[in-house]
Amino acid sequence: MTTTGVRRAFKYRFYPTDAQAAELSRTFGCARKVYNLALEARTEARARQQRVDYNQTSAMLTAWKKTEEPAYLNEVSSVPLQQALRHLQAAFTDFFGKRAKYPRFKSRKRSRKSAEYTTSGFRFRDGRLTLAKMSEALDIVWSRPLPTGAVPSTVTVSQDAAGRWFVSLLCEDPSVKPFPATDAAVGVDAGLDHLLTLSTGEKIANPRHERRDRAALGRAQRILSRKAPGDGANRRKVRRKVARIHARMADRRRDGLHKLTIRLVRENQTIVIEDLSVRTMVRNRSLARAISDAARSEFRGMLEYKAAWYGREVIAVDRFFPSSTLCSQCGRLAESLPLHVRTWTCEGCGTTHDRDVNAAKNLKAAGLAVSVCGAGARPRRRTPGGQPTTKQKTPRRKP
Repeated sequence: MTTTGVRRAFKYRFYPTDAQAAELSRTFGCARKVYNLALEARTEARARQQRVDYNQTSAMLTAWKKTEEPAYLNEVSSVPLQQALRHLQAAFTDFFGKRAKYPRFKSRKRSRKSAEYTTSGFRFRDGRLTLAKMSEALDIVWSRPLPTGAVPSTVTVSQDAAGRWFVSLLCEDPSVKPFPATDAAVGVDAGLDHLLTLSTGEKIANPRHERRDRAALGRAQRILSRKAPGDGANRRKVRRKVARIHARMADRRRDGLHKLTIRLVRENQTIVIEDLSVRTMVRNRSLARAISDAARSEFRGMLEYKAAWYGREVIAVDRFFPSSTLCSQCGRLAESLPLHVRTWTCEGCGTTHDRDVNAAKNLKAAGLAVSVCGAGARPRRRTPGGQPTTKQKTPRRKP
């Protein structure tokens, strides 16, 4: 059967019965155990310069079920266990492709609690979802409808640190189609005082979700620090309260980013952003909290996949391109422009610039040049005066 549209995950909250919660908790633990056992076996084989792939770990899983210690693996559905082995294979594929670090063992306390079911591990009929080893359907809150006639190909059940249960259904969504083409293009400069500044001059306010709940989070964390170490009931209760505050901040942040990115994609054919290294930026202790709260990486990820869905183009300009210090009118490079200077006047043409708006305009121009000249083109790195512009900061002079 030919499918149209894109594969899209629809996430819903559900409320399991006590029996379902116990069964899912066992499944989470077994999937984590299988992943760790397979990772240990592959690591030992690699030390012996032997190769172990998914098929061999699948055979190992059959043998583990027959042994005395991990015989409890037979108590849960085999589908999530096989999926855990496939996830490990994908992790090794990314590692050998130099796209990720070496896979790490999953922790009972820190790792995400989830289990993935393929079509043989669940039944979906008349809007009711029943997982393997369960007699009752999940009590799902259908906050939005699935696409008409959609049949899930994969179901992922998870529990977050706040104790909330979620189910994610992956299916084809034929309603996702490219937006009508437009000539509009926009440069987007990321900031801290304002979340984003557009080349049109519009500044999008930074909601600062973390600051809004900082006092409540601090109180809860102080109470948690006074609880006795271990896994006691009182400590679990306070830890759950801390997790709920973090979840509330994350939910608001994600909701705002979804609304913002879909607006940018709907209104513009080409969106130009800066290729920022967030991992390096958060090493600055003075700005790490604000940068993390802005969720730059999550914003870019949402923007890119939505642009791919709706037929738009996202261009990332080289991070060393001097967008802030380059005059968008005459192209002259300012010699020094400290971070606290938000407005400056070009010595060449006398134009007064808002630092962020000027940067957004330069990003737009550089991105359109890349779009017209091809993917191999790079933004201009030399000003008319001949000064190299490889960095935004003025290089140190040798004594």
